[in-house]
Amino acid sequence: MPRIVEIISFLENFAPLSYQESYDNCGLLVGNKTEPCTGILVCLDVIEDIIDEAISKNCNLIVAHHPVIFSGLKKLTGANYVERIIIKAIQHNIAIYAIHTNLDNLEHGVSGMLAQKLGLQNVQVLAPKKGTLSKLVTYIPIADTEMVLKGIFETGAGSIGQYSECSFVIQGEGSFQPLAGAHPHIGEVGKKEKVLENRVEIMYPNYLESTVVAALYTHHPYEQPAFDLIPLLNQHNQVGSGCIGDLEKPMQPRDFLAYISKTLELSCVRFTTAFTGEIKKVALCGGSGSFLLKNAITSQADVLITGDFKYHDFFDAEDRILVCDIGHYESEIHTKELLFTVLTKKFVNIAIVLTSIHTNPIGYYQL
Repeated sequence: MPRIVEIISFLENFAPLSYQESYDNCGLLVGNKTEPCTGILVCLDVIEDIIDEAISKNCNLIVAHHPVIFSGLKKLTGANYVERIIIKAIQHNIAIYAIHTNLDNLEHGVSGMLAQKLGLQNVQVLAPKKGTLSKLVTYIPIADTEMVLKGIFETGAGSIGQYSECSFVIQGEGSFQPLAGAHPHIGEVGKKEKVLENRVEIMYPNYLESTVVAALYTHHPYEQPAFDLIPLLNQHNQVGSGCIGDLEKPMQPRDFLAYISKTLELSCVRFTTAFTGEIKKVALCGGSGSFLLKNAITSQADVLITGDFKYHDFFDAEDRILVCDIGHYESEIHTKELLFTVLTKKFVNIAIVLTSIHTNPIGYYQL
């Protein structure tokens, strides 16, 4: 039986916490991660009924998309549903883990799952993030370069898009003088040494930094390797908000509305009426994605599918793009399936349960 910390470690390797937005509160919110995990309940939202379901199904870990705790709590008196949830979870030794905007920002995360449901092709991140990449620069004796590179690549560093083990190597001369107490791999104490070395540059995602540095120390022959860690301003094209892709065949707006309604099992769609063009390129964002309207227009998308559009935001689309507000819950409901799939593939010796509870707080009245 795996411990809760093992499930958390897997999830944070799949969707690193460093990818969450600054306002968010992802990670372990309640519970002791050292406990053995008796079962995992996967859900979108944590409500009181979810806690009861976890108890009844002997699941002591809830993996939810939305954090039940967003801001600080000063009291735990049961005065509201958040406090009641936390109290009950603690009483029954249930851990609650949130995997929110860090999952949103994955290429194959929340929006990627929605793109898959709609059968989009040539899918890419709509608004790639900056500030998530760095570069390692180090200096290695020529004969040892391949060994050190191999060790660093094993951490996941050096991956760029569909390419792995990417690096830049140029030859030069390094010099140093070992001082008393040193144990040099090359040279003698008190004598200046010159060595032909390779300058090696490797890009890596920031969350791997400690692992990359540890690998460098493990595999580098020098007692004290020289290296630089350089933050990059490059966009990370596999990390960011929303997705954009192509329909297999173009559609007229009314046909497209019927298609997404049927495919995503929607009760209703709010949409802009001014757009009359053909739909071929589709931008989308699970959850609240009105902030991506300009990105969608700049990327020449014909439609933006998301949730939580405000009245005046619809005017900003003018006649340049079709906006489809399908609802926050409806745009993220397939996230449960995504999490259930990745967890069941990894952990085959533990019960993983997809919640049977409908947690959408919004209803739709049909005349």
